[in-house]
This record gives sequence, C-alpha cells and structure tokens, in this order.
Amino acid sequence: MEYREHVVPRGHYRIYAREFAGEEPAIVLMHGFPDNVHLYDRLVPHLSGRRVVVFDFLGWGASDKPEGYPYTADNQTRDLDAVIGHLGLKSVVLVAHDASGPPAIDWALAHPDRVAALVLLNTYYGRTPAARPPEAILLFSTPVLRNVARLVSGRFDLFRRMYWWQVGTRFIRDEEVRKEFVPLLYEQFDSTPSTKPAFFSLNADLRGTMRSRSGAEPEMRAFGRPVRIIFGEADPYLNAGVARHFHRLFPDSELFLLPTARHFPQLDEPEEVAHLILLTPLAGRTDSATGTSTASEGRGT
Repeated sequence: MEYREHVVPRGHYRIYAREFAGEEPAIVLMHGFPDNVHLYDRLVPHLSGRRVVVFDFLGWGASDKPEGYPYTADNQTRDLDAVIGHLGLKSVVLVAHDASGPPAIDWALAHPDRVAALVLLNTYYGRTPAARPPEAILLFSTPVLRNVARLVSGRFDLFRRMYWWQVGTRFIRDEEVRKEFVPLLYEQFDSTPSTKPAFFSLNADLRGTMRSRSGAEPEMRAFGRPVRIIFGEADPYLNAGVARHFHRLFPDSELFLLPTARHFPQLDEPEEVAHLILLTPLAGRTDSATGTSTASEGRGT
C-alpha cells in the first residue's frame, strides 16, 4: 500500500510517521516496546480505504533517538499529541498495544471530544492483578536486578538471545511470521544509534507509570466514547484477565478474545483484528428496568 512519510517535529527532535490516505476518522496505530511501525505491517492492508497513521515513538524505529532523553509514558503521550497535531487529525480512533496503553488512554481521557473510539490490544494501564510481566520486562524493570541486567546485556549476546526468545517464541504464534518479523523488529537494536536506551528507560519507568495510573478508574468509568477491547487470549502476560479488567473499567466497552492469538494479535490474526476495529461501534445500552449499564463480550474466530 502506498503511504506518505512525515517528519513530525517534537521540540528539537523528529518523529517518523506514515500516513495512508482514506476515509475519516483516522485510525492511529501505536506500538509498545520493544516494537516499531512494522508491528502493523500485516494489519494495515486490511484497513484499506481508511485514513491510517502509524508512527515510531521517540527512541524507536526511524524516529530520533536522543542520548540522555527521558523516555517515559508521559513523554510518549506528548509524542502522540505531536503526531495528531502535526497531521491535523480532528477525530481519531486510537489503537493501543502493549506499552502504548498509558499514552493512548491518557490522551483519550484528556480529549474525549476528539476520540471517535478507543481500541485496546493486549495492553495495560494501571495496576492489574491478572497481569504477568514478560520475563525480559521483569528482568529489565525490577530495581537492582535491572542494573545487573544492563551491565551484562552486551555480554554473551544476552540481550539478543532474550529478545529473540521472548518476542519470537512467546509473543508470536506462527513460525513463518516469526521468521519474518523478529529480525525486522530487532534490527533497531543493532543500529546506531540504538533503541536500547529507550528500552531500558521505559522499563525503569514502568512501575511508576502503572502506579500513577491506578487512580484513574473514575475517569475511565465515566469515559463516554466507544471502547473496543481485542485481546489475544493465548497471551500469558497481558492476558484475558487483563482484558476483562479493562471491560469492567470501561462499562460501555465491548470485549473480544481471539482464542489462539498471543501477545501480538495484529500479527497472529490481522484480518480478524482489522474486522473488529472497523465494526460500527456499539455503545453500551441501558436496561430500562434497572438503569444499569450493560456491555457485550464476544470471541473472535
């Protein structure tokens, strides 16, 4: 598919973005860590006809990787705001995956009038008891342990080995997709400058991010825009329990679990994920007898 490339100014730095022409509202696809725009290569063709924007957060992919920069969820929210503002997006469907959950939800709660819909793919926000941190994230986010991990990450090829095991073996279901996408996603760590500082910094920020968002439940319950939760049910980390937790926090949301998809449903089941993104949003209805709000739960094919 043809796309237009953009260089989005963000202070002294530049964010790389791709824009696919089509009908509004624009669908903004966001990656987590350790990923970049290529995470959506299999999904975007199934969104043909819609205006679609994908971009690399600062520190990732083709965006600038400033040395010593504070890579945090708060700054990623500002990255998202810069992309939306620079491209003149009036109304957006925000699609968050993994670590882009906090910036996407933060922006949505702050600008509900500009959000056509919010879509959550195997992501997180505040503290969720059901969540299980991936082994690589646990290693690099736990205080003290992460310092040791950083020191030895360049030795014995530890970082590369951990990445290829975590992303390939645990995150992606199909062998052929693994062979194509693990090298494609990993090459940003071998490049100069490398994405490793952003990975380390976001891991260090992770616990504080989740703790600080735990007080947002009232805003999430009051959020009046359509929310669609699409999770790979075979993900042992950001799992079905996390999806159902989001379903409770957004009372008018719709929940869809894809039985065999893992952490990357956009790679495992791109056609089904696209279909669910493009479904006409169904707002929760109010039971006339009780006045209670109801919402739907479904299962992907």
